[in-house]
Amino acid sequence: MWKFRRRRRRYSFQYQEKKRKQMLARGRQILSWSVLIFAAALCAFVMVMLFGRQTMVMEDSMKPTLSRGQSVYVNRLIYKFASPKIGDIIVFYPNGNQKLHGYVKRVVAVGGDTVQIKDGILYVNGKPQDTGSAIYDKMKDAGIAESRIRLGSGEYFVLGDNRNESEDSRSANIGMVTRDMILGKVWHVGALERELG
Repeated sequence: MWKFRRRRRRYSFQYQEKKRKQMLARGRQILSWSVLIFAAALCAFVMVMLFGRQTMVMEDSMKPTLSRGQSVYVNRLIYKFASPKIGDIIVFYPNGNQKLHGYVKRVVAVGGDTVQIKDGILYVNGKPQDTGSAIYDKMKDAGIAESRIRLGSGEYFVLGDNRNESEDSRSANIGMVTRDMILGKVWHVGALERELG
């Protein structure tokens, strides 16, 4: 009887010790995952602070994609390694004047392309763009793109998505946007809003 109680106590003690070790291991695992997640979040925050920037859309020229007063994040690092592409939404300073607010526009043509606006339709390299699109209205004012323009190396032709309410590359005040005027690329707005909202 005495032996049986000792065995039972020893078994109970071993069982409790095993459970304690399992709980400690589980606690360490949770702690290590927590530290890893915190470090990743901190890294992402530092990257955004160093290489990103938040800016506000100041006008309705990018509707319906972006609205006046909407905050967007700008990736200032991406164009150090790659060139802006057609379709990118960029933030730039007209004529490089950083005292002005940044303009938010979409790249529609890049260096080497020809641009012309005829009968309210954008032509890039002689091919009509935006045809059949419900998003873009016919442009009432062709501006400097009434005549065919060939973009030089490192030049970009930008338009607002709300074509008739946008001051963009059609305006002689802005014209072609060069690399040195560009602050960066607007991070994917829809995905960002889904993550934050």
